Amino acid sequence: MHTVYFSLGSNLGDKEENLRKAIEEINKLVGDVTRQSTFYVTEPWGFQSEHLFANAAICCTTEHTPREVLTLTQKIERKMGRGKKSVGGQYHDRIIDIDILLYDDITVDEPDLKIPHPLMRERDFVMKPLQEILPSEEEKN
Repeated sequence: MHTVYFSLGSNLGDKEENLRKAIEEINKLVGDVTRQSTFYVTEPWGFQSEHLFANAAICCTTEHTPREVLTLTQKIERKMGRGKKSVGGQYHDRIIDIDILLYDDITVDEPDLKIPHPLMRERDFVMKPLQEILPSEEEKN
């Protein structure tokens, strides 16, 4: 089994319900969700929007490879109504965004899959929920 950490974000529609639906779908398709942060309300990052975001982090265990996890999360995004992914730093409003942050302790550096997520440390809306659910030193031992 592998441990995967995700960042979730939504700034359209019922944002908290969108996060709950994404978590439910990840639990069904990717693996058992074992930890979940509280939901945070945050300003848009990297673009202007009148819509605030709801953000969260979750951890799940999975038997899937990183590539399979990416494919499954993109399927969930499409199922929930997300049309296009952000490309080249061009961000926009979205019903749901699911980013893989960490997968065990491996590094993946492919054009469309980078683990650990390369911008996560620059984003408080990612790091604050993630720090809430990362295991403490006592839990690691």
